[in-house]
Amino acid sequence: MVGPSGSGKSTLALAVAGLVPRDLGGEWTGSLRVGGLDTATAPGPEVAALVGVVFQDPASQLVMERVADDVAFGLESRAWPRPAMHERVPEALAEVGLAGLERRRSTTLSGGQQQRLALAGVLAPRPAVLVLDEPTANLDADGSAAFFRRLQAIRGRRAATILLIEHRVDEAWPLADLVLALGSDGRPLDLGPAAEVLRRSRDRLTAEGIWLPERRMRRRRRVVEAPEPGAPILAAIDVSFAYVRGRPAVDGASLVVGEGERLALVGPNGSGKSTLGRLLVGLLRPQAGIVRLGSVDPSRLPPRELARRAGYVFQQPEAQFLTSRVTDEVTLGLTETERARVGEVMDRLRLPLDAFGDRSPYTLSGGEQRRLSLAPALVRRPGVLVLDEPTFGQDRRGYEGLLEIVGERLDSGTAVVAATHDNRFVADLGARRVELEAGRVVAPEAAA
Repeated sequence: MVGPSGSGKSTLALAVAGLVPRDLGGEWTGSLRVGGLDTATAPGPEVAALVGVVFQDPASQLVMERVADDVAFGLESRAWPRPAMHERVPEALAEVGLAGLERRRSTTLSGGQQQRLALAGVLAPRPAVLVLDEPTANLDADGSAAFFRRLQAIRGRRAATILLIEHRVDEAWPLADLVLALGSDGRPLDLGPAAEVLRRSRDRLTAEGIWLPERRMRRRRRVVEAPEPGAPILAAIDVSFAYVRGRPAVDGASLVVGEGERLALVGPNGSGKSTLGRLLVGLLRPQAGIVRLGSVDPSRLPPRELARRAGYVFQQPEAQFLTSRVTDEVTLGLTETERARVGEVMDRLRLPLDAFGDRSPYTLSGGEQRRLSLAPALVRRPGVLVLDEPTFGQDRRGYEGLLEIVGERLDSGTAVVAATHDNRFVADLGARRVELEAGRVVAPEAAA
């Protein structure tokens, strides 16, 4: 299933899983049947036994403290015999690349590892229907490739019906027997075999901002023409941090970022990218080493002053929402000068306040939430902007808009650090790559 941000893909997926309209409020018309069950009226446990779903935000469906227990929870709720559970749990974890992490606390996993854990929990009971909402959004390249191989094997055996929402269309499109394309108004644009949909509706899908396979966006220009970076504005020297004693998330990392520089933190899931990003802007204090934002330790700055100097956009947008209205979210704590910029920024993010201002941030689509999470930092115009997976959930138009507005901030001297698995974004941004592995910087490189 493809469509622009806000087209209703996730809502339809939740309906197939029986969560709409039973558990989420709203107006429901029509009927939807899965395996002979009417999902709106059938008992919830019956639908849940048939359909496994991975949400856009994987952390929202992790329910147990330990990794293995989280996978076992779904099996136990289906009354699997204990010997079968003991066999299937490590098998499911190995399938998604989490072998050996059975005793880890799920809250200490990286975002990509949490996504793998959510996948393991859904795959473990071998449901008849798999509903997957952007399941590779936070996975590294190896994890994403392995996941698509797993889906190909499931498809080859016809072991389950798969409903997949995915922006990585080059990998996803060849798996599809049918493609459903939704328009920005939530109505179907086309439905049919993948090749036929491309043949008859390519222009309509492109106009809607839908990513299509084997067709890169037309670049007007590289975001920044790769000028020499200015004076150092951000530095980390031999920085280390551990959430759990003896298991460092960042281990002796060092880097320097200049004014107007573009830097990409890359590496596998769990390599420490998000933790290093938080250390750079003072959201975490290093347990060893030094971080300097300009000439000061960012972790010791008052929150209001820190927000003026450095902005951080979390991997999961909901983690930073503090209010129940979009307008309140984007204007919270702003000066009058900053408030005057809000309307323009929101228009450019395709979240105009006259249409979105009174909505709850939690009712927005995943792509819309991501753009909203960017807005406060873009309005404040800090000297440093750290983005954690900034292209998550973005359709083509959202991606192009993000490149344009980030490029303008770079032109004005803002340094941008992006923790990302999106190689297209790294290339289009012209960023210097810094590769992490097991918390260490293993491959600093020149700009792309």
